[in-house]
Amino acid sequence: MDRLERAFRSHPAAAIEGPRQSGKTTLARNYMKREKVCSFFDLEKAVDRRRLETPEQTLGGLRGLVVLDEIQRAPVLFEVLRVLLDRPKKPARFLLLGSASPALVRGVSESLAGRIGLVPLSGFDLRETGALSLKTLWLRGGFPRSFLAPDNEASGVWRESFLQTFLERDLPQLGVRIPTDTLRRFWTMIAHYHGQTWNAAEFARALGASEPTARRYLDILSGAFMVRVLPPWFENVKKRQLKAPKIYVRDSGLMHTLQDIESMHDLSGHPKLGASWEGFIVEQLIASFEVKSPTFWGTYAGAELDLMFALRGKRYGFECKYADAPGATKSMHVALRDLSLSDLFVVYPGSDRYQIDDRITALPACDIPALAKELSRR
Repeated sequence: MDRLERAFRSHPAAAIEGPRQSGKTTLARNYMKREKVCSFFDLEKAVDRRRLETPEQTLGGLRGLVVLDEIQRAPVLFEVLRVLLDRPKKPARFLLLGSASPALVRGVSESLAGRIGLVPLSGFDLRETGALSLKTLWLRGGFPRSFLAPDNEASGVWRESFLQTFLERDLPQLGVRIPTDTLRRFWTMIAHYHGQTWNAAEFARALGASEPTARRYLDILSGAFMVRVLPPWFENVKKRQLKAPKIYVRDSGLMHTLQDIESMHDLSGHPKLGASWEGFIVEQLIASFEVKSPTFWGTYAGAELDLMFALRGKRYGFECKYADAPGATKSMHVALRDLSLSDLFVVYPGSDRYQIDDRITALPACDIPALAKELSRR
């Protein structure tokens, strides 16, 4: 709610961007309760699509808050909205919802630049579920229906159905014409490379395709907010630095489904346990701190940092360790020195926050939301 309010303070329109089933419509309907005058259009309903066949006439006379759900189904609306948002008195505010599609992003960038505030939404995170649900959130992921399922089996069934629906129905609606099996195999490969640097040549060889084709597949899943492409940070230091991005399956529950992980017992003995923890924590940090430009850092000498971002003019680094009592490493000291970090936090699954070394702190994962509030006040 607060993020929507901030977006509307400086823009006549806002867009909630995120994957299907992540809670966009629920958030919009709750926000509508604050407004005296509201209009709601669901572009998946034939009736509403017919009402918007003459969009300038239909939308031009509305007042108050106007919500357009699944707007990527009617890209012509972006041009009409540009005209309506440029009216002097601006009698209406527009809230756009879309299933994290490239069509939505393209429409915003081409028609509504400077007129719209973007609000990312990726499902539940620790701020909403609380510390006691950390393992459930990690295993099942943040999609509301997966997280709130009565048991792990029902959650897994929902996620498998989501994967199939996304590949067979949602992507074709966006104009993506790639065989379902091919894209499923590519997505599974990303799950196996979860937390590693992107190697287009390796993916292309495995798919029997060209490197541009592999990159196109990655762009599709990234543009739909299913995959996180984390760019590297470049610093003017006397070290050879990694230049390829890291790749993650953004939702930990979908990552586990792609890896055939059904329970915490399966996860605890799986080779990707550490990588799964890293991806889960990276997403929790980005969500809690509302990071706009997250990066990682690594050198060919072996020094690395899982996540780095700036907050109020200070740089902070984060390492994700699935360990009982993590300690300092040479790599952490190199990162502190070379990147001029204010602090470095090692996020682990324990319950106690403690000082490891000067400017290096062990941080329980459940304390991430509290740390975000602390650092925002510094």
